[in-house]
Amino acid sequence: MVTPILKNRPEQEAASQALKQAGIHDLMARLLASRGVTDAAQIDPAWRNMIPPNLLTQAREAAVLLADAIARRDRMLIIADYDCDGATACAVGLRALRSMGAVVDFLVPNRFETGYGLSPAVVELAERHPSGKPDLLITVDNGIASIDGVEAAHMAGMKVLVTDHHLPGDELPEALAIVNPNQPGCEFPSKNLAGVGVIFYLMLALRAELRQRGVYEANAGPRLNELADLVALGTVADVVSLDANNRLIVTQGLERMRKGQMQVGLRALFQVAGRDPRQASAFDLGFALGPRINAAGRLADMALGIRCLITDDEDEAANLARELEDMNQDRRSIEQSMREEALRAAELAEPDTSATVCVFHPEWHQGVVGLVASRLKEKYWRPTLAFAQGDEGEIKGSGRSIPDVHLRDALDLVSKRYPGLILKFGGHAMAAGLTIEEDNYDVFVQAFEEAVQELTGRFQFDPVIETDGSLEPEHINITVAGLLQKQVWGAGFPAPVFRDKFFVRQQRLLKNKHLKLNLERNGEYFDAIWFNRDSLLPENIEAAYRLDQNEWNGNVSVQFIIEFAQGQD
Repeated sequence: MVTPILKNRPEQEAASQALKQAGIHDLMARLLASRGVTDAAQIDPAWRNMIPPNLLTQAREAAVLLADAIARRDRMLIIADYDCDGATACAVGLRALRSMGAVVDFLVPNRFETGYGLSPAVVELAERHPSGKPDLLITVDNGIASIDGVEAAHMAGMKVLVTDHHLPGDELPEALAIVNPNQPGCEFPSKNLAGVGVIFYLMLALRAELRQRGVYEANAGPRLNELADLVALGTVADVVSLDANNRLIVTQGLERMRKGQMQVGLRALFQVAGRDPRQASAFDLGFALGPRINAAGRLADMALGIRCLITDDEDEAANLARELEDMNQDRRSIEQSMREEALRAAELAEPDTSATVCVFHPEWHQGVVGLVASRLKEKYWRPTLAFAQGDEGEIKGSGRSIPDVHLRDALDLVSKRYPGLILKFGGHAMAAGLTIEEDNYDVFVQAFEEAVQELTGRFQFDPVIETDGSLEPEHINITVAGLLQKQVWGAGFPAPVFRDKFFVRQQRLLKNKHLKLNLERNGEYFDAIWFNRDSLLPENIEAAYRLDQNEWNGNVSVQFIIEFAQGQD
């Protein structure tokens, strides 16, 4: 286990003062300013502050394409990805298009049979879809790399519209339109839209096009803001950077959940997860709802998760949510076993002497290797790839990285240096997937190590916990904890972590898994808990911690959530 370095986030006094003058709470002003917020308008979640759809390249062209298809009663088929972002994007597309009169159904690739995205194999399935052969295929959260799949669709007499947010390769597919903020030439101010955000924007553009055609009067048509709960879930679950635009959308979605204005499937997921939607937070979306949707794509068929998000029948939603809960429990069990095997394999590989970690086991589950890679990355703080058996002598890997290493760039360098070694790959800076031949595993491991060292000039990386300094005593109360809980935190806009020295008055292990603490600072006592900590601490510590509300038996109190702690002399 690597030991993190504690580093205080630089304060931005001028911005903090400006936010205070605008009526922002003192502590919130300091926290927001240090995360780049300079104006109160940047945290105003009103829809009017959202970046307009007309700035998204080809959104208008795609909207015209869809409007024409609706007018002709063309059959449309959404091709979704098999993760939570893909599932929510599919649900948003289906609900919005149907509300605007489209004839539309969906198809989601099977992770284990057809692989990711619009492949030629998926095109064949689309041709034989139970709803009939589609005239138009619409990709959501995929498609930017589907060169062969788009060509196959055209050969089969089907048009293709690509909506995606992944980084493009050197070649773009020959689709009729591509809506992707990360494609060359797109000047959309936010490059951080999730796949669900992209299709949501396209649906806004489509409604505007239908208004212009007179199908709807000005300001009339479907209330697409009612889909904000789905957009929020997919955005948080995909761990995209929560810039001002994404925070606005997520905030709107959370507000709808807290008011009980959500899809019945989301309400059912809150129920099985044991979470209260009236207190919905980004944490709930990322760590409770998202994993349950993802479990379907990891272990079985993401169609189950999509059906949960598109049904309006409460009984059906409840049944589907229970199935997803059971799958998630199975996923946890599988992941635990794989993680233990992976840790043993990693230790044998001596990761302390290398810049990367790669592990492979022929009996591992394809759908869970990404989670294993994530756990190993956290333990060793190195870019990590975990592989499982694929088809016909191939193995499929899923990777997670650290801020110092752009994972897709590293794989791209390997691909250029060793042509043919990687059969296919794609992803982002922090997460990526790839396929290689099993016989080439050892060669790839060495090539990946060389690529990371070349790109970074390093073979060792130190994790840094950025903190917000000391938490003033007057801010340690339920009111402030509630303010923090209501704010949207996440990737690129991290939740506040404070840093102080304490005397450990009492400590005990709960179920040998979590460390319960009573801490003292300047004569004041505080309850704290360190999750997944199985050993005791010395009496004097410096701790990095979050301020949280603890509800127990109807009582609400303040609690510290320990992120890291070390002994002090």
